[in-house]
Amino acid sequence: MMARYLSSLFLPAVLALASVAPVCAQTLADGQPDLEGVWDAASMTPLERPVELGKKEFYTPAEIVAYEKARAHELNRDRRDGSAEADLGRAYNDGWFDRGAHLASYRRTSRLVDPPNGRFPAMTPAAAKKYQEMHAWLVQHADDGPETRMLPDRCLVFSQSGPPFLPGNYNNYYQIVQAPGVVAILSEMGHQTRTIPVAHGTEERPHLPPSVRQWQGDSVGRWDGQTLVIETTNFGASDQSRFGVQYDGMSDENLHVTERLTRTGPNTIMYRATVVDPTVYTQPWTVEFPLEKTESPLYEYACHEGNYGLAGILSGARAKEKAAR
Repeated sequence: MMARYLSSLFLPAVLALASVAPVCAQTLADGQPDLEGVWDAASMTPLERPVELGKKEFYTPAEIVAYEKARAHELNRDRRDGSAEADLGRAYNDGWFDRGAHLASYRRTSRLVDPPNGRFPAMTPAAAKKYQEMHAWLVQHADDGPETRMLPDRCLVFSQSGPPFLPGNYNNYYQIVQAPGVVAILSEMGHQTRTIPVAHGTEERPHLPPSVRQWQGDSVGRWDGQTLVIETTNFGASDQSRFGVQYDGMSDENLHVTERLTRTGPNTIMYRATVVDPTVYTQPWTVEFPLEKTESPLYEYACHEGNYGLAGILSGARAKEKAAR
């Protein structure tokens, strides 16, 4: 199910910058801006900007051609030009991946747009210490049982489903459905649906009590002109990464995510999300990237029903322990 992907290689940089501005979008019967449809976030744009690019935000057309060629070679999992360990690390063959064949249409050098260097900010000293201790412990105990595995291994949290959305190697589709006072977003990865109550006018939609924690948090929406703004709090905290496999970062009970979805054209939504967690990060960080409309359907991702990998990991660990006795 390879995504049909749009790539605008020769648009001037000014158009790329202007693409985040809302357009006169169609509205639904109740007056909501129309965000409905299936949207594809796949692209070659990396989450973090390569260090050597510094504060360079956009590629030139010539740079895009060179980047896409080099990136396609780098990501090709059918290559057999490395060691046995490198071959094993490439995992499945390339036919299982749908990461996108082009740079995203806005031509940015990274999905992270703030901090200005396109890199994740530093952790606070306390969070960095906890993170290091956690990983040192996991070296010895990651296979003790299902509770010590990373959250994606347990089919609980995925980078793509968020929040925030962090597109990955496959399953980067989102289906948005709207009804009066509510927006539902179905993520293809994990087949997880967020049903988001949306405030109308000056009404307020309160969050759940702080004692109620969920892996995807508690999301409440509102309209800011043509932009859907989603505030999410009440995340379940874990010593394992809650951002999924795309970013092995940390969060805690103070995580707050603000997402903004703006229809910028008949076939494009600009997605922007800001992460604030003052006890973990020294400053907020923001990702931004386009969602491109597609006529392709979402497919079921039955993670729990087919999660043979976790059983294999744990049974392999028990067999290794038995052999060492």
